[in-house]
Amino acid sequence: MTRVTAEQLATARGCVLGLMLGDAIGATGGKVPASGPLRATSAGQLACFTIEGIIRANIRGTHKGICHPPSVVRHAYARWAAMQGIPGIKRWKEEGWPDGWLAQVPVLTVRRGSAPATVSALQSQPNWGAEDSEWTSVGAHGLTRTLPAGLVEWWGPQPGRFAAEVASTTHGQEAADAAALGVTVIANLAKRQDVLKSAELAQRECQSLVRVMTGLPLSSAIHAGRDHPRQAKVLAQLAPDARAASALAGAVYVALSFPDRAQLRDALMFAASVPHGMHVAATAGAFLGAAHGVDALPVDLVSRMELVWVADVLAQDLLTEFVDGPSGSGYGDAADPHWWDRYPGW
Repeated sequence: MTRVTAEQLATARGCVLGLMLGDAIGATGGKVPASGPLRATSAGQLACFTIEGIIRANIRGTHKGICHPPSVVRHAYARWAAMQGIPGIKRWKEEGWPDGWLAQVPVLTVRRGSAPATVSALQSQPNWGAEDSEWTSVGAHGLTRTLPAGLVEWWGPQPGRFAAEVASTTHGQEAADAAALGVTVIANLAKRQDVLKSAELAQRECQSLVRVMTGLPLSSAIHAGRDHPRQAKVLAQLAPDARAASALAGAVYVALSFPDRAQLRDALMFAASVPHGMHVAATAGAFLGAAHGVDALPVDLVSRMELVWVADVLAQDLLTEFVDGPSGSGYGDAADPHWWDRYPGW
């Protein structure tokens, strides 16, 4: 019997499926075709591997006691890149790698756009921490792929710190700052705060973490959402490019502009409609899905997502790992004897 509550499950599924739906709608520029599959981009694919990496990091820590979670998540990105056939990716094992159930999903081998900063970092430094490297990318993948980390309680009290560390394995400081803030917004939403309160709290809670986005970095988006909601020109000004910081600001604005659960479809269409709205839509989808729960997502669109089953399983397994610990530990038997095979803890 699981100890996961219905509220926790609705929030986690809403966040992950909302992110994936926003990613898919963003790829269409807000012009969703009337029929056919809604495909994830590389951002959605990487978010799946973030969740898998988080689960595997927790399993490793539980069973072996020694773990550097950001490195385990980075290893998950290496599996994604290997499955995509990207050259120059280190093989961690000659046989049976990539491993885990996610490596068996055929659609994750299909390239859906690029992730140049992530790929470049994986190619140039296969083992994170083996040498000192300072990445410089400010791209939005450093934010979007980390957002599900806000759904679980980590070893430390600041989920934003972990998110920044994960982003820093491939991206520069500004993207790491955005990841810290975005994940902290998700963590506050999971505690049943509304979007406004979650964003305001994230600014204060991350003051000791951020190095570039100092002060109150979400204030402009918060004020714009309150005073000038649902204006494409304002959104374009807040998100003028594909930076992580722009995606974060734009998503806060969108979420505040469309606060009601019945407006979620309109929110994602609006987010995707501006020139650099793809990552805004993914981030806004995660925020609004976490805020309103999975039942607020438009069923007709969710049912067309090519990764809907994968994302839904991952969201549920993420909670199961942290709440129920199905793989057991060095001191207890596994409740699920197949859990380790699904998520090898190394």
